[in-house]
This record gives sequence, C-alpha cells and structure tokens, in this order.
Amino acid sequence: MSESVNKKRNIAVVIAGLVVLFAFVYLFVFHSSINSAPVIKNGDNVSVFYTLTLANGTLIQSNFNSTPFSFIVGSGQVISGFNSAVLGMKAGQTKNVTLSPSEAYGNVNASLIITVPISDFKNASLSDGERVSSPTGQTGVITYLNSTNVTVDFNPPLAGKTLRFYIKVIKINNN
Repeated sequence: MSESVNKKRNIAVVIAGLVVLFAFVYLFVFHSSINSAPVIKNGDNVSVFYTLTLANGTLIQSNFNSTPFSFIVGSGQVISGFNSAVLGMKAGQTKNVTLSPSEAYGNVNASLIITVPISDFKNASLSDGERVSSPTGQTGVITYLNSTNVTVDFNPPLAGKTLRFYIKVIKINNN
C-alpha cells in the first residue's frame, strides 16, 4: 500500500474516533445532566399549581391563575396522597392522581357525628349546613336539627371522598 492511502486511512480512523468521542460526551455528560434535574424529595420546599375535583368531576378548588401553593414535602402540611404524588416530580412536570379516602381525609368516622340538645346552643338561630364550633374549638357542620336536638358532623368536609388532583410543579427548593 502506498503511504498516501495509509495517511487517508489513519485520518479516517481519527475522525471516526472523534465522532465516537463526541457522541459519548453528548450522551453521557450533557444528556445525563439534563435528566438529572432536581426531583422532589422529603424536606424540599415546593410550589405547585393544582386543581382538586371529586371523582364525579365536581370542581372543589384550583389555584391555577392564582398564587402557587407552597409546602415542605414530608412535613405533614398536606394529605398523605398529595405528598406521595409529588415525590420524584421535576419542575415543570404535571401529573393527574386519584386519591382514595385513606390517602386523603380518611373515611367518615361515625363517632365524629354527634347529637346534642338544642339548648347547648343557647337559643342561637341555627340552620342545616351551618358551620359551628365545639367548646374545644373543633369545627363541624349541622346535618340535622329539630326543636330538641342538633346533629353536628365534625368529620373533615372531604372525608369519605375519592379525590382527583391535577398537579403542576412550579418550583423546587432542594434541601
């Protein structure tokens, strides 16, 4: 073989090696740094937008087009299912999640529905659906009343409900 053919072959080998090297650098350095964007973990302070609906689609609450909701993941500031749903998410990511009552506000607890004499309300004007407070500060809703008794439900308003959240992570402050 001639010397010029060997030079061309060597140049081709060097060029092929550089292409492989650049591909390696791109795939394993640049691409992995993109995929290693921070993910939410316990202790992080996160800001999210969310929409909350019941299983039948009834809108309960949304903060889209408003102020993001911020909380510390794992601190107990939110219901367990919501906390679990955001773990591992990245800024900008969205997720739909359906939470059973046990992941949300629990099942209805019959012991938190009490009937008391209407006289305990000291002649106050009462109505079905009205929110009242107990002497210990618990808030409940009047579910039934007559001339002698009042039934008050002290369960959380969403107890026993299957909830659906649409969540969008806005910001993560990793700790």
